[in-house]
Amino acid sequence: MPLAAMKDGPPEDERAGAEKSPGAFRTIKEVADDLDIPQHVLRFWETRFSQIRPVKRAGGRRYYRPEDVDLLRGVRRLLHGQGYTIKGAQRILKENGVRFVQAVGRGEADVAAPAAQELETGGMPGAEPGMPLSRADRDALEAALADLHACRDALAALRRPPED
Repeated sequence: MPLAAMKDGPPEDERAGAEKSPGAFRTIKEVADDLDIPQHVLRFWETRFSQIRPVKRAGGRRYYRPEDVDLLRGVRRLLHGQGYTIKGAQRILKENGVRFVQAVGRGEADVAAPAAQELETGGMPGAEPGMPLSRADRDALEAALADLHACRDALAALRRPPED
């Protein structure tokens, strides 16, 4: 092989089959494929979790260290595996630290399923994010929905052409 061709590393077909060492940096595509999530989700998580800080090279290319991948794997497990909200996962990171969430990502630590407080409220006015709906709020929403269905049916009846 000519020296000029070797300058940029092995040919693409040789690189594709080579396994990276455990300590090697990973591209966003490699991490996204490994975690089975889209790349845009990784970029979104960077905006929500200040602890996720990949190395950025020229042109803004992201490279993830092994500890970054462990942290992402832990966040994924909290959000997708355990059912935590982003706010709940942020709280776990704050209370237990990055190393704990990395251990969760490696399967070395367990985290309990979220408490009822972690469940979504459904956007009920006056409800705090992360708090479950009360039975009274749920009943009020069901009654409002029934009223809306009745209004829809009444409007549909008004729109029908008169029968001869």
